[in-house]
Amino acid sequence: MADWLTNALAYIPLWVGYQQRQNDLPGVSVAIGKGDKVLAAFAFGMADLASETKMLPTHRFRVASHSKTFTATAIMLLVEAGRIKLDDRVGDYVPRLHKDVAAATIRQLLSHSAGIIRDGLDTGQWAQRRPFLNEAELRAELAQPPVIPANTRMKYSNHGFGLLGLLIEAMTGEAYDIWMQREVIAKVKLRYTFPDAPATGMAPLSAGHSSKILLGKRAVIPTDTPTNALAAATGFISTAADLVRFFSQLDPAAPDSILSVESRREMTRRQWPVPDQAAGRHYGLGTIQGDIGDWSWFGHSGGFPGMTTHTAVIPSQGLTISVLTNATDGAPATYFDGITRILQACAKHGPPVQRVLPWTGRWWNTHGAVDLLALGETVFVAAPGQADPLADVPELEVVGPDSARVRRAGGFASHGETARLLRARGGALNGLYLAGSKLLLERDAIKEAEARYFPE
Repeated sequence: MADWLTNALAYIPLWVGYQQRQNDLPGVSVAIGKGDKVLAAFAFGMADLASETKMLPTHRFRVASHSKTFTATAIMLLVEAGRIKLDDRVGDYVPRLHKDVAAATIRQLLSHSAGIIRDGLDTGQWAQRRPFLNEAELRAELAQPPVIPANTRMKYSNHGFGLLGLLIEAMTGEAYDIWMQREVIAKVKLRYTFPDAPATGMAPLSAGHSSKILLGKRAVIPTDTPTNALAAATGFISTAADLVRFFSQLDPAAPDSILSVESRREMTRRQWPVPDQAAGRHYGLGTIQGDIGDWSWFGHSGGFPGMTTHTAVIPSQGLTISVLTNATDGAPATYFDGITRILQACAKHGPPVQRVLPWTGRWWNTHGAVDLLALGETVFVAAPGQADPLADVPELEVVGPDSARVRRAGGFASHGETARLLRARGGALNGLYLAGSKLLLERDAIKEAEARYFPE
């Protein structure tokens, strides 16, 4: 493992933990892998606020639309076996569909370009007002015409992927969950992954949580709801580490995969731009694509009642990142972006040289914290409260054992001024002067602030 990656993996949990605490999220679980090897898996907060159950890396989540990537993988296996072709009409295999739905190709369903309604006229399943559709209910929906003509734009559809689940059952003669468990999950050797609830095994399932804005507190949301005929779109249960293992083997450069290189290239190719969205995303076949700087990624996100999740592969670096949150306002894609920015900075500047090694740690005052992050010959005054902790932050040049100069800072900051480390009598670091601001270890900052603002 590259030295810069070691440095990144040391800082990323510190940043994620601060973000979870600052944003008052119930829990966050993260895994990072290189190739098919999980390098780090860590978790913060609670899996269930009601029972005060601590979040562990082995907690499972409802990963929702990650299911689409699993389903697309299954479809590509059937294509490789010569059972179907991507440009076949779905109606050739699944009967009793509206004629225009039947005319949609398998490729159009996989790329969300078939024009099919997203979730039906009653989407109460997403608010837990009703169960997810069973097969008869889904078929009744698919007997209605598409919302827009096929092949005109990317238009997301859970019903379209539910139809792909029916296609898999028609081609295999087995229930979707049984076939997926044997032919996809077991073959990728995923220990904690299941196509739908209920999930067997010893690993616990995290609870979900609402946002606080409506009630002033978070409601605990059960997450063991079966998704029935929509499992192919949103049913999957998994862990961050299992998702890293699964998505990493979809990288066209991965040495081992259940799919051919050609199938992986087709799945991860940018088939359609995502319209009317500022983020500049694309959709492939069961995968989302995007860019962070000059690093491109592919993967998928997911939203389930009480949970939001995101997993992506960065092929140029051979890295896979999965971020799972157990709150509707968890914003895992923002965490993924921040983690990627940290990785980019560490890759650019390299491991720290010897003289900057003492310049590390988190330092506090009543405004919050700053992190000293040594990379190459520079010490960055990282801002853990920012979505990108290294964006527009001061940079220090070490000029002595415990002294530095602010070599670079914004015009409103302290460019050109000094910084110095503070030490206790035994030599341990216990503070930082950054220009004129004194920052302390968290315990000391708490004592100082309580004495000033909450005197007995």
